Amino acid sequence: MNVLSVNLGRATAVPYTNHPDGVTGIDKRPAEGPVRVTAPGPKGVGASGLAGDTVCDTRHHGGDDQAVYAVAREDLDDWERELGRPLANGAFGENLTTAGVDVSGALIGERWRIGPEVVLEVTSGRIPCRTFQGHVGVPGWVRRFTERGAPGAYLRVIESGEIRGGDPVEIVHRPGHAVTVALQFRAVTTERELLPRLPAAGDALHAEALATARKYLADRSG
Repeated sequence: MNVLSVNLGRATAVPYTNHPDGVTGIDKRPAEGPVRVTAPGPKGVGASGLAGDTVCDTRHHGGDDQAVYAVAREDLDDWERELGRPLANGAFGENLTTAGVDVSGALIGERWRIGPEVVLEVTSGRIPCRTFQGHVGVPGWVRRFTERGAPGAYLRVIESGEIRGGDPVEIVHRPGHAVTVALQFRAVTTERELLPRLPAAGDALHAEALATARKYLADRSG
């Protein structure tokens, strides 16, 4: 298991984003050298956890619970075959393109050591948006991506440091529950009856997803 590339984006003007300034950092490209990874701060204030990476719309992206976004190269390969076109590392706006890691099957709260220094913790799946659809350029992309149910994983930074393409990925902790990224994604998108299962992941779960699950339970009990 390893990181194939660490991908960074910079603000680019596009016609398909809701950002007030019409810019997005979703078009990410592999970095040539080491990249510093740190916790960026709370959502709305903090942006990306990777030095040199741009998150333009901090209303919806970035922050500690979404500091790093990872996608399996294997999932990109599946989409290549389905779409009939190449997808480079970073094509989905991911910071980490991995090989041999079951990213969407990872448990919420699972911890990965990347290289000698960095430890990241899985928090949730990525919810597709209009900007993602415009970037990929496929009509109905949000629906297709959601139906596939392999969203990749957001991660928070537990231990800071430098990472680079080629670094090994070691799973150093697996929690005792059964809440995977894929299950969490389905619960907050297409199968809300799964929401009562999410609190089992505890505070490792993305704060917004945990709040959604708790509200669902409270509404049902009331």
